[in-house]
Amino acid sequence: MLRVVTPRIWVSPGLDATEGGPVSYCLPYSRTPIRTSVEAWARSCELLASRPGTHLESFGGCMLGQLCPPGLLVALSVLEGIFFRQYGVRSVSLSYAQQTHHGQDVEALQAMRTLAGEHLAGLDWHVVLYTYMGVFPRTTGGALGLLRDSAVLAMRTGTERMIVKTPAEAHRIPTIQDNIHALEEAARAAAGEPGRAGAVEPEFGVEAEARALIDTVLGLHPDVGRALTEAFRRGLLDVPYCLHADNANRSRSYIDTRGALQWHSTGAMPIAATPVPGRERLRADDLLGMLSHTQESFDRAALARGEG
Repeated sequence: MLRVVTPRIWVSPGLDATEGGPVSYCLPYSRTPIRTSVEAWARSCELLASRPGTHLESFGGCMLGQLCPPGLLVALSVLEGIFFRQYGVRSVSLSYAQQTHHGQDVEALQAMRTLAGEHLAGLDWHVVLYTYMGVFPRTTGGALGLLRDSAVLAMRTGTERMIVKTPAEAHRIPTIQDNIHALEEAARAAAGEPGRAGAVEPEFGVEAEARALIDTVLGLHPDVGRALTEAFRRGLLDVPYCLHADNANRSRSYIDTRGALQWHSTGAMPIAATPVPGRERLRADDLLGMLSHTQESFDRAALARGEG
């Protein structure tokens, strides 16, 4: 089933904003072929474009929530923004989900802003940061520490909008009060930051990686939808650990000793890999360890501070 709310359904009662995209709401959630998804989203964008004041947010920067290196997240979000523009949408936002390393995330958000400025000039656009979307810390202190980290990240990068998570994330569906507390905690953390910092040195090469992916895809066909479909067919875009039939599934990522996401293998993508030293293939226990990396890191830090 294609995860997309039909625009006619939400436009009719006056709703004017939603999220999604031909890739980001297809690969993680459905068995629908990318080609079919692209066609459906093209029609949807045209309908939205016919209604003044509508807004569409790419979910490309949140692919699978975790373990997808930032270069690919940035590229997918920008490419979906270009797709929306092609079909007439004039107000868009680009998403990015907090990953495993604060400095790498700062670099990624700066890269997204640079590339969006180049490709979405003339549109009303902004960036949205999602607090970590993977396995969440189980301690209250650990969860709040992760939330505060995302609020600081948003402030340092000038991110216009932020989606929070609550300490209930690891245990149950949050209540209204849980969400209010999370918003208040994020606001306090953000208030302690001086604001947007200057550009960082490209330690992780996120912008170069994202630019190579975007340029490769756009070079395949002038129609962005057809270019995206062809890119996945050739494996030029390849989301790690994604089981969709149209995904090559030859790419793999890992968390290095700094806590940053790196490529172990990149398949046919036009970017380089830096494999785990001495490891030809990643094992199931490697994947399980990576999935719990952030949760364990923030829980340990909270316990050490006596905040368990």
